[in-house]
Amino acid sequence: MLKLTSYGAVLAVTAVSLHADSKKSAEDQRIELVRGLSAEYATVKAYLPRSKKPLEIDAATGAYDKNAWQVVGRENGPAARTGELVQVTKIEVEKDAIILEVNGGFKGPKSGHWYDKVQVSGPISGGPVNGGSTAGPAQGGTSIAVRFSGGIGDITSSEIKKLLTPVLDFEKHSVTEQYVDTLTPELKKAVQEKRAVEGMDRDTVLLAMGRPNRKSRDVQDGVEFEDWIYGEPPGRVTFVTFKGQKVARVKDMYANPGGSVSEAVKPPQ
Repeated sequence: MLKLTSYGAVLAVTAVSLHADSKKSAEDQRIELVRGLSAEYATVKAYLPRSKKPLEIDAATGAYDKNAWQVVGRENGPAARTGELVQVTKIEVEKDAIILEVNGGFKGPKSGHWYDKVQVSGPISGGPVNGGSTAGPAQGGTSIAVRFSGGIGDITSSEIKKLLTPVLDFEKHSVTEQYVDTLTPELKKAVQEKRAVEGMDRDTVLLAMGRPNRKSRDVQDGVEFEDWIYGEPPGRVTFVTFKGQKVARVKDMYANPGGSVSEAVKPPQ
């Protein structure tokens, strides 16, 4: 009887351990999806209407209801037309769907984008990218839901990009490349690796890592510090601390269930 009890205890501990590993694996997948898709730029390959509800795409076939999208477009107008540039501004990971907010969603993008700073060569040399005659950044926003019939499984961000190929081309993003080319080699490498480093400004961090989960601010001796916090406990959490306009420190931590790591990160002196 004692042996059976001990065996049962071992099974219980094993089950708890497997459950914890499963939760950690799911959180790691969520982090990879968010970091791999957030702040990414893509060229529009099909008409995208502004929509309050996510525009749905079947993950199994890549198909979508063109007629339904046209109806929504007639009601709300376009978010983007073929050839225009859009940015993924937010990611939601659900059990059976990956939802991408594009250009700020239905309410549309805000002013003051990084691409306003980019200069292009040619006949309009010295002019901003969005002032040329070719298709530039789209001026509207929407959201897209990639739907899975049996759960998202172990899907990755690169696979989501492939599923979206009929609508969005993530391989063609010349405006993004132009901006990245203006950065120092260190910053350029960090953006390509989807991480923040000291010396970045807010636009570059957004390009590298997307929007943070949370922000917190503090003022010490008249100097403003701001933490951009990426990730949720339990799991990896990254703190990007700005001192004024530039990143002063980046710190990666692991937050345990029910625990807080905010007190462990202090503004640099």
